[in-house]
Formats: sequence, structure tokens, C-alpha cells
Amino acid sequence: MQKFSLTALAREQLELAKAASNGRASHTVYGGHERTLRQTLIALTAGQRLDEHANPGEATVHVVHGRVRLAAGDTNWEGSAGDLLIVPDAPHTLEAVYDAVVLLTVAKH
Repeated sequence: MQKFSLTALAREQLELAKAASNGRASHTVYGGHERTLRQTLIALTAGQRLDEHANPGEATVHVVHGRVRLAAGDTNWEGSAGDLLIVPDAPHTLEAVYDAVVLLTVAKH
């Protein structure tokens, strides 16, 4: 069994994002290319975004810190710490409204 403090990891990733020229940092907490399930902490400084991309499988975004906007086409959802957003099965973007850290969970098809 392994145990992780998402709070501590989120704090570390946000500091890395603030120091990075692109305002982003990420760390795979569980899984990887060899597994079906993958969980990745993604930190984005305010105003940074992940450009439009396809959904690689079933996915959720759990907002650990801050506030984000998930958009697909003309529809968007905002989430703040504690919210769980279901990623649509469509091209989408993720933007940090304020400095934010999310836990992206993906189950690849």
C-alpha cells in the first residue's frame, strides 16, 4: 500500500508552476502508460490553460486548490476546491481562473 498527501503534492506542484516559464507543472501520482487508470496532479498559474485536446478516455477533474474553467465548444463549467468535474467526451480546454491544482483521473479505453 502507498499513501500520498495530495495537499502537500499540490503545494509542491504549484510552487514549481510559479517558477516555470509556462506557468505549469504536473506529477503522475498513480498509473502511467502501462496502466488503464492514471492520476496526475496538474498545477496552473492564473490565466494559464491547457489548449484544446481530445479526451483520451473516461476522465474527471477534481479541483484540489484554486478555481478552473473546463470548456467544450460553447459550454463551460467552473470548479473550485472540492469540486469534481466530469470531462466531456469531446475536445476541451482547461484554464486556471486563479492559481489552481487539479487531480486529473483518466481511464483509457
